[in-house]
Amino acid sequence: MDKLVQELKEKIIATLDLVDLKSTDIGDHDPLVGGELGLDSIDVLEMVILLEKEYGVLIDSKELGVEVFQTITTLAEHVQKNRPQVSA
Repeated sequence: MDKLVQELKEKIIATLDLVDLKSTDIGDHDPLVGGELGLDSIDVLEMVILLEKEYGVLIDSKELGVEVFQTITTLAEHVQKNRPQVSA
C-alpha cells in the first residue's frame, strides 16, 4: 500500500502541475480537497481522469468522489480495492 500511496502522490503532482511540491509535502492523512494543497473541483476532475486512465478505476458519482478524495490514504484504498486485477 505504501508504494501505491507514493505513486499516487507523484502522479497527482505531475498531473496537476504542482511544481512547488514534493511527494513528502503531501501527508497521508491531509485533506486533498479544501486543505493546504488548495485543490478545487477542476483538480478533482483531472484526478478522476487520471484514475480511470492509469488504474481503470471509475469515480461515477459526486458522493463517491467526496468519500474517495478525502485523503491520499482513502484514495489509495479505493484504487487498491477497485482496480481490475491483471491475470498472469
